[in-house]
Amino acid sequence: MGKLLPTCAIGFIALAALPGAAPLSTVEISVDQLRSTKGLLQLCLTANEKSFPDCDKDKSAYRLTARAKDGVARFENLPAGQYALAIVHDENGNNKLDTFAGIPKEGIGFSRNPSFSFGPPRFSQVVFVAQGSGTSQRVKIKYYL
Repeated sequence: MGKLLPTCAIGFIALAALPGAAPLSTVEISVDQLRSTKGLLQLCLTANEKSFPDCDKDKSAYRLTARAKDGVARFENLPAGQYALAIVHDENGNNKLDTFAGIPKEGIGFSRNPSFSFGPPRFSQVVFVAQGSGTSQRVKIKYYL
């Protein structure tokens, strides 16, 4: 019996080390300072710095669309790790960020609410850790036009 306990413990350690056994996380997003409740919130969550902020080249990015009038979204079953979040307030619901002369006409926001004025913030300014079910981000939306 004394030899069985260490074997079981090793089995549990091996099971926890399997890639599919990694802990999963939930990230709750709440959005503040929307100028209207029209349209949609387009959210993109990425762990890939090179794909930030639009996630177009990141096949493993997580994307969500939520109603602006709800002001909330939830990413579920994420592998624990570091992520960056970008949000577009797609007021007209055309599934893209509308711009005029390169300036966003619709609201944008990022995890950790960094200061930014010309161009998006750096990945390092917005990255946060998702771990377990208690992770949340409160994002302030910024408008230029």
